[in-house]
Amino acid sequence: MGITAAIIPARAGSKGIPSKNLHPVCGRPLLVWSILQALAADGIDQVWVSSDGDEILEVAHAAGARTLRRPADIAGDTASSESAWRHAIDEIETRGQHIDWVVGMQATSPIREPRDLSDALQRAIAENFDSLLSVVEIEDFFIWRSDANGSPESVNYDYRNRKRRQAIEKRYLENGSFYIFRPALLREHDNRLAGSIGLHVLEKHKMFQIDSAADVALCEAIMRGYGLDRL
Repeated sequence: MGITAAIIPARAGSKGIPSKNLHPVCGRPLLVWSILQALAADGIDQVWVSSDGDEILEVAHAAGARTLRRPADIAGDTASSESAWRHAIDEIETRGQHIDWVVGMQATSPIREPRDLSDALQRAIAENFDSLLSVVEIEDFFIWRSDANGSPESVNYDYRNRKRRQAIEKRYLENGSFYIFRPALLREHDNRLAGSIGLHVLEKHKMFQIDSAADVALCEAIMRGYGLDRL
């Protein structure tokens, strides 16, 4: 029988915020929030952090995660999370573990709860999904852009024929918080999403992630406001 492993890629480099994965958020390094949430989630057997940075690996180990050193050739700006997850899965399985499910978490999304992970995992298993992603529902989300002449134009609706709110179909934003998938599908498709895909809807305030310095203050305010800083 295999295990369910949470795998958190955490590169040492970052352009937006130096050492972003270790940047303090509500009194803890950003990465640590994802580790603690995964450790507290029902159904997750092991929590791993994959990184090319010594300090990140030390912080991850101190927080209770198991650690893997990511090779430099898949740790640059252009490296995909898929490459990190594939490497981690291979390394874990060479150590005698068979992985049934991966909970692929993004360290830059601290606004989540352990129950988000456990509920999504339970759904993936119960509803026979091959992969699943976290999303938030978006309402009255009208997108505009500038056309080739620099004039504004509506993208996902016709402003000349604006629908009533009740008539707008439900749409969902991929918030990047976590993905659940089977290792075999990742290897076959080189994609975190394949086969029968499920959407796991989170509360709207969980849509935010940290990419810039301004995002830190926003996420801290949300975490404190919803009591998510007391894990």
